[in-house]
Amino acid sequence: MPDAPIHDFHAVVPAGGAGTRLWPLSRAGHPKFLLDLTGAGRTLLQGTVDRLLPLTGPGHVLVVTGTRHAAAVAAQLPELGPEHVLAEPSPRDSMAAIGLAAAVLAERHGPDVVLGSFAADHVITGLPQFEATIREAVAAARTGVVVTVGIRATEPSTAFGYVRSGDPLGAQGAPHAHRVVGFTEKPDAQTAAEYLATGRYSWNAGMFVVRVGVLLDHLAAQLPTLHDGLRTIAAAWDTADRDARLADTWPGLTKIAIDHAIAEPVAAAGGVAVVPGTFGWDDVGDFASLGTLLAAAAAAGGDGDGDGDATLGDAAHVLRIDADGAVVVTGGRTVSVVGVPDAVVVDTPDALLVTTRAHAQQVKQAVDAWRERGRDDLL
Repeated sequence: MPDAPIHDFHAVVPAGGAGTRLWPLSRAGHPKFLLDLTGAGRTLLQGTVDRLLPLTGPGHVLVVTGTRHAAAVAAQLPELGPEHVLAEPSPRDSMAAIGLAAAVLAERHGPDVVLGSFAADHVITGLPQFEATIREAVAAARTGVVVTVGIRATEPSTAFGYVRSGDPLGAQGAPHAHRVVGFTEKPDAQTAAEYLATGRYSWNAGMFVVRVGVLLDHLAAQLPTLHDGLRTIAAAWDTADRDARLADTWPGLTKIAIDHAIAEPVAAAGGVAVVPGTFGWDDVGDFASLGTLLAAAAAAGGDGDGDGDATLGDAAHVLRIDADGAVVVTGGRTVSVVGVPDAVVVDTPDALLVTTRAHAQQVKQAVDAWRERGRDDLL
């Protein structure tokens, strides 16, 4: 049945990072994946799991997060159960997080199950298209390749990495899958425009689908020490020795992203495929991105005045005069924006941010500056 959960498919949700470009809304102690940033009544993490459960079925979703956030994650996702929240003692980047989940899945279910990794803090629309894409990615992954999902590039963005597709994979059940020729880090504007013109490039959304055994074999070949450490920890995960193995093994693990550890070298050897994603996708990377999402939601709901208003919080507390496109986050106080189009105003109990959409990527500099001043209470 096309709507049934995919047999032997497990979703892994790495939930980490502080979302510093969304400060002061997102903080290290309460990062963006734990927030409802779209006014939907569900946090980004909850929304991620909501769209994955129909594909995996109950009991087939693992969330990997830091010990600092494990209790909040478990509270937001009571349907998962504590055994499906893997807590890392410290952040070691995405390869350690996804590799830990893969190793635990191998212990619990064997090496032939398929793993799909999906960030906890992205917004996706067009769920039927998303489900169709992931079903195709799983079919491709069953052939032994590492599969990534490429998002159709709608503009020459310099904020995302790119995936270059090559020849068709020719896998049954995955008619749109192509071999990956290579990955490119965030390019400059001219290069991005050239990529877009070829029709061969898509945005790298960081979604990976692969058989557990294949992923672990690649990790053993590329970074054997990291592989061995994760397998040691996973072997003890469901035993009384878990804490001891985490204490003596986790701190020495290599800190590296899965893109650099697996995707890039394996793609160079012809072992990675890409399935195009035709659904709507946003990584909510800054307040400009958040403003676009909020304005679209307001327009769809019949709220706002049609001029690109974007409000998170009670819109009755927000006044705009000659300030089209202003993004306002209010915690209850009234906010008036006068004569500043595309302003960004974020009002929280202990910190106020005022910037513009054009400078949204620079918010991280404010976080770094307050850290240098010793204001860890703001972070």
